[in-house]
Amino acid sequence: MKQRMIHLTMVCILAAMVFSNGRQAMGQEEAAKEPAKKLTLAFVTNNAANFWTIAQRGCEKAEAELENVKLEFRIPSEGSATQQKQYLDDLLAMGIDGIAVSPIDPENQTDMLNMIASQTLLICHDSDAPKSNRACYVGTDNVAAGREAGKLIKECLPEGGKIMVFVGKIDAQNAKERFQGIKEAIEGSNVEIIDVRTDDTDTVRAKKNVEDALVKYDDLACLVGLWSYNGPAIYNAVKEKGLAGKVQIVCFDEEEEVLMGVEEGTIYGTVVQQPFEFGYQAITRMANHLRGDADAIPEGKIVIIPTKNIMKDNVAEFSAQLKEMLGK
Repeated sequence: MKQRMIHLTMVCILAAMVFSNGRQAMGQEEAAKEPAKKLTLAFVTNNAANFWTIAQRGCEKAEAELENVKLEFRIPSEGSATQQKQYLDDLLAMGIDGIAVSPIDPENQTDMLNMIASQTLLICHDSDAPKSNRACYVGTDNVAAGREAGKLIKECLPEGGKIMVFVGKIDAQNAKERFQGIKEAIEGSNVEIIDVRTDDTDTVRAKKNVEDALVKYDDLACLVGLWSYNGPAIYNAVKEKGLAGKVQIVCFDEEEEVLMGVEEGTIYGTVVQQPFEFGYQAITRMANHLRGDADAIPEGKIVIIPTKNIMKDNVAEFSAQLKEMLGK
């Protein structure tokens, strides 16, 4: 009788263990099936250039691949720090989980960026604010990109010559770094920088700056555009003045008119970034970081997206890849 009681007790204990393990496994399975935490993530640009359409496609790809992520894409039409701040304030008010921003004036926006970083996850893309408390920078090594532009300038001006540089705001971190890279690359050559003309992201003014420069300096050998819309502004001004082929052009990014200019030989070359990857990496890394992935933001807090020089010999292939990326 005693043995039967012991046997019965053991059976009950085993049954309880099986039941408990079964419930634990079911609980783990149910937990695994729980949807990921809902996240709303924003991507804020620094102007309304077509460049950002490509970045938006990258953001949208990330949104489609990630579970339970909603994208908020903001484009300051005026390209002003004031308008950008209003967009950022609005995003904070709606309880945003993370913001990726290209600061227009990082030196003067540092306090604002630190305030944002104290309330939500903040990363910079395209143009960094290294003195801020941003969690990470995703984008181009702009000094290296400037060196690539400088290399193109020296190639198209083997004997040297006078050049003029055009950009929206020279205080923007990416503009300062690109200009620095150009100066480093042309040091010791016979290339001379006459001036830098800014336009505050006004495309009409950007073209007028080029026209004025061509009138004032009849010995300019090359015009250089640092921001995406500067390339088309230079291209159109040079063509309208009948100087295509006489004044060289080096610029940045893959605006349609820029690629057309490279293909026809009016533009010597353009240094293209990968704005698609800016968007894709920014949204993906923010989402993964917020969900506990320790590797989403690297220890050095910088994710470099490499550039590529587009010239007459590779522009057709690049253009085809770009159209496929944009679904055209």
